[in-house]
Amino acid sequence: MQVTETLNEGLKRGYTITVTADELDAKVDEKLVEAQPEIEMKGFRKGKVPMALLKKQFGQRLLGEAMQDAVDGAMNKHFEESGDRPALQPEVKMTNEDWKEGDDVVISLNYEALPKIETPDFSGIALEKLVVKPDEAAVQEALENLAKNAQNFEDKDGAAEDGDQVTMGFVGKIDGEPFEGGAAEDFPLVLGSGQFIPGFEEQLVGVKAGDEKTVTVNFPEDYGAENLAGKEATFDCTITAVKAPAETAIDDEMAKQFGAESLEALKTQITERLEAEYGQASRAVLKRGLLDALDEKVSFDLPPSLVEAESKQIAHQLWHDAQEEVDPNDHSHEEIATTEESDKLAVRRVKLGLLLAEIGNQAEVTVTDQEMTQAVIAQARQYPGQERQFFEFVQQNQQMQQQLRAPIFEDKVVDHVLEEVSVTEKEVSKDELQTAIEEMEDEA
Repeated sequence: MQVTETLNEGLKRGYTITVTADELDAKVDEKLVEAQPEIEMKGFRKGKVPMALLKKQFGQRLLGEAMQDAVDGAMNKHFEESGDRPALQPEVKMTNEDWKEGDDVVISLNYEALPKIETPDFSGIALEKLVVKPDEAAVQEALENLAKNAQNFEDKDGAAEDGDQVTMGFVGKIDGEPFEGGAAEDFPLVLGSGQFIPGFEEQLVGVKAGDEKTVTVNFPEDYGAENLAGKEATFDCTITAVKAPAETAIDDEMAKQFGAESLEALKTQITERLEAEYGQASRAVLKRGLLDALDEKVSFDLPPSLVEAESKQIAHQLWHDAQEEVDPNDHSHEEIATTEESDKLAVRRVKLGLLLAEIGNQAEVTVTDQEMTQAVIAQARQYPGQERQFFEFVQQNQQMQQQLRAPIFEDKVVDHVLEEVSVTEKEVSKDELQTAIEEMEDEA
């Protein structure tokens, strides 16, 4: 077997691998020797069929397997000896397409190698961690927002207005005939909430308890039920109560509505939640600062194919961000051209991705089975009622497993590096942290 270098330009590599006819023949013999003890043939005992007869019977069939094994073995030996790691799947092609049995096999091997990366000296990196402590004003603001969500209503004597709650019974009809699902009793509806189809709630403004009102509306053309879509309907409504919004007192009773034993217990929960939110935001800013520092500190050649693939993905995402009406999973449109912006972002992402992977490998950072299970559970919550199917999908899909593993690995590598760099804490206000987050997002 002979391996000849044909290309060595930057990270691009090319080789010609020649497997001689004798080597292929020996590989076939090797496979026959392995199989011989289990082969039975008329006139011979099991395992006693002569090699010459086996070769005549099965040699042609085993030739393709022998060829593949020989090429795979040559490639593995090359990568082991050279230390190269291909950035993407190598391109392997048989060059003598008119090959026939008895000829040598000539294979071309082309790939882009991952660069050799030297990790930087982390001791020279200094970062600032923004720290926000929840104050009374923030806790009070959160309590007031909860009070709005815990809206209560009190009976009123006057006519219903926008924002009032109307309790009613109703029967929906099309062409004078009631339709399935169009009736209810003691139904509470907040006028202006948009809970019912357009035009319904507006016609109830002005009703009083005891009134009967017929509401006429048209179901939207894209309504979910095909038998109702686009049709005119009437609803005979009987109003049993009209209630106005009542201010919710911020007290122990309100706290109990949110599962807390008392107002003080609710304040404690809010404080802990705010601390967690501020902590997550602070970490995001700190991580961005670290990645910026690493990006500036390190330089190495990047595989063009990885940068191109990443730029295409970014351009696709940027296009969809600007076309909100298009489903992000819709790939029926023409290929989206990369831009200077997508190219710039791709260079940064590929560079930092390769660097963090190298740091993680050297530090022997791993993602545990428990961490993966937690990630799968968290993702499965987005599919209520289909959790089991999602688990099975992840188990059978290597790409999905990698998508879940990658961010965990990255965060663990970031944690490892943060232990090596200089980090000082700076106490700031909630608004200052928010400004830092917005600036980070604008630069993304």
